[in-house]
Amino acid sequence: MCNPMKREAGVDISRSRTTAQHHQRQDCDLVTVPARQGLEAVDILRRGCDGLGPVMHDNACDTLGFLVPPGTADGWDMPGSDCTQTAGRGMRISDGGAPGQGATHWLVPPDAAYSGATDPAELRAALGEAARTIEAVDRCQ
Repeated sequence: MCNPMKREAGVDISRSRTTAQHHQRQDCDLVTVPARQGLEAVDILRRGCDGLGPVMHDNACDTLGFLVPPGTADGWDMPGSDCTQTAGRGMRISDGGAPGQGATHWLVPPDAAYSGATDPAELRAALGEAARTIEAVDRCQ
């Protein structure tokens, strides 16, 4: 069984809209959720705020990973999700990846994101709304 949270992922977001002007690397934490819930949350965040940061898709594990500000993992306790401190360690995720080959790639690449990281409070609200939406759809089937 694939557990992406056991892996450390250092993500270079130096080309994001927020950090591109400064040419610096920004550390982040990574919130991972099942892809179905994550995709709903991405849609909710795109409609509701300008704070959507880069998002990764791991085909092998069928999860999405939202970059959030460093320190988020210290207080993250949302059921059905996990938050890992990256602190610049582990693998580097390059822009593009290899979709369809079990690779991790950008769903929302850093240079297309609205911010360098997704606001944790907005992400929590979007994930909760996404879970309720999915539950309602599943009840109707």
